[in-house]
Amino acid sequence: MELALILGISVFGLLFAGFYLIPNVLKRDQGTPAMQEISNAIKQGAEAFLSRQNKTIAYMAIALACLIYILYAFVREPNPHDPVDASGLALWTTLSFVLGAACSVASGYMGMWVAIRSNIRTAAAARTSMNGALQTALRGGAVSGFFVVALSLLGVAGLFAVVDAAGVTTDMTKIPLLIVGYGFGASFVALFAQLGGGIYTKAADVGADLVGKVEAGIPEDDPRNPAVIADLVGDNVGDCAGRGADLFESTAAENIGAMILAAGLYRANTEYFEANALTLLGVILFPLVARAFGILASIVGILMVKTNETEDPMKALNRGYFVAAGLAMVGFYVASKWLLGEHYFNFFLCGVIGVVASIAFVSIRQYYTEYKYRPVQSIAEASQTGPATNIIAGIAIGMESTGYPILVISASIISAYFLGSSSGLHDAGLFGTAVATMGMLGTAAYILAMDTFGPITDNAGGIVEMSHQPEEIRQRTDRLDSVGNTTKALTKGYAVGSAALAAFLLFGAYIDEVRNYMPGFEGVINLNKPEVFVGALLGSVLVYLFSSLAIKAVGKAAYAIINNVREQFKNNPGIMAGTSKPDYGQCVDIATKAALRKMVLPGLLVVGMTVGVGVIFKWIYYAGGKLPSGASGAEVIGGFLMAGTITGILMALFLNNGGGAWDNAKKYIETGAFGGKRSEPHKAAVVGDTVGDPFKDTAGPSLHVLIKLLATLTLVLAPLFI
Repeated sequence: MELALILGISVFGLLFAGFYLIPNVLKRDQGTPAMQEISNAIKQGAEAFLSRQNKTIAYMAIALACLIYILYAFVREPNPHDPVDASGLALWTTLSFVLGAACSVASGYMGMWVAIRSNIRTAAAARTSMNGALQTALRGGAVSGFFVVALSLLGVAGLFAVVDAAGVTTDMTKIPLLIVGYGFGASFVALFAQLGGGIYTKAADVGADLVGKVEAGIPEDDPRNPAVIADLVGDNVGDCAGRGADLFESTAAENIGAMILAAGLYRANTEYFEANALTLLGVILFPLVARAFGILASIVGILMVKTNETEDPMKALNRGYFVAAGLAMVGFYVASKWLLGEHYFNFFLCGVIGVVASIAFVSIRQYYTEYKYRPVQSIAEASQTGPATNIIAGIAIGMESTGYPILVISASIISAYFLGSSSGLHDAGLFGTAVATMGMLGTAAYILAMDTFGPITDNAGGIVEMSHQPEEIRQRTDRLDSVGNTTKALTKGYAVGSAALAAFLLFGAYIDEVRNYMPGFEGVINLNKPEVFVGALLGSVLVYLFSSLAIKAVGKAAYAIINNVREQFKNNPGIMAGTSKPDYGQCVDIATKAALRKMVLPGLLVVGMTVGVGVIFKWIYYAGGKLPSGASGAEVIGGFLMAGTITGILMALFLNNGGGAWDNAKKYIETGAFGGKRSEPHKAAVVGDTVGDPFKDTAGPSLHVLIKLLATLTLVLAPLFI
């Protein structure tokens, strides 16, 4: 029954998106011919980029799938504790990897496909009412949310059902170990989607801002700027497709990690569960059941959103979120009581902790990135003495902003672990933290709808600006764009918070998996061993090298776009005079080629370094005769994963919050503070914003994926390191 419920709700979520939301958005007015011309240019650029990016990712994914099969089937020595024989392990790990990658690509593409058709309809709806524009943008964004969450659940539950029905193994607790490749495939695609989209969008944004705003003194989204279409395309390929793939891999990886811990919980409490007629299947599928109820809660939340001409649209979005969160908690309560027996209440409270933690992360992010608060105002104030002091203040705020989130993460993990441990079940502490992560992700569909709402409204504002619509319409889209900037910023806080909690969940799943293959393993990662300490150092430095490559990629791509924009202004004076159109396609092509070229190396660095560290230290361990003071490859990778995760969380917080604070310091000055637009402080703030762009939209979001990719990669390849 549990499996049928999960599959049924997942299919219902897809049907709701495909047969209600998409037709509801597409039937709406598409505006004037001038608006449609701009929208079509954005659509063509986004689809061309994503098509080329997906081909590049497909080649790499196929090569990696072949490598995984060869390593498992022919290179690795079979372990007596393997869930199935070598050929079966190779086959199911590879198949789940390919399916995870394919579903991740599909969910990202569907989200962007609808977003690039929602922007024109949002702009057209703004001509008549605020409510129409708000609902168009949110429902367009919700398609991405439901495809991501429902496909993730459908993929994991479907794989589980197929493996079980095929009789691959008689021990159901081993099935999650056979399908961990699904999470790895999703993470692999997400890394390149987020990197490629992030490089594209920020290269175009930096090029458009530096030449357009600073040098030429023209407004944002001015049709005279040759990079403006590339900038609008970037909002879709980075914030829609990239973030969709990011949250898809989050949900997929956490689902499987929680299932592995649930299997361990059942093994440790078999007598209790059997005595209370609680099945192994129900316990293992509890995380998926709880997440499935979250889909239903998010549907209600989306349908509840409506506003009027005078209300702040953010209030309407918040109402929908709180409705979705409240209903998700009701669903969590039902799932806990149904599947976990008399000790359910502690685990229900763990889910509540996850929800509270997500709200805390969003609030902290808001404090550090909105210009009505002290951090952003201090950066704007520092801009009065030039770009240097602006950058110094921004870096300091970014570093400061790591403090409160770490306290929230710490309190959440300890509280959930304590509640799990004190539930009355044996070895339930780690499972308690897994449940907290499930609680945080309960409203993931609604959160992703709010996130995709941002680029849709941004594009709508650009279309209205470039098609010279009346001031009244611009005021509506400006209000929505302002709300969209807030939702994009807040969901970054949510994403890094969920990544942090998920990292601990997945680390626990890794320890459980190693125990399965090495029953003598004590589950302790000892940093006092030199090999483990070195592994930890390598995990930390990986984060810095990866961030460096991502930021440099934006700089090099932006350099090419800046030169192209300058050249077009110089060679065609009619552009600035408004008598001739710029060649938007040149900037789109430059950004596309640069993004696809530069996204490969950082991704390969992550995979190559992780595999290299595990295999090399495994060889050192066995070459040394398994000395008592030595550490196995699996233990060294544990240190690598632990340090890489901690460093990645801190770096992501610094980059996301620092970049967001720089951005809003510029916007604060544009409201009239410290001289307003075109003043010297404004020029300094634009420089700071330009520095922060690759921080908050390329390297920072990509680190969310890196954190979880490290975990899923080590889960999949753990048998190779033992």
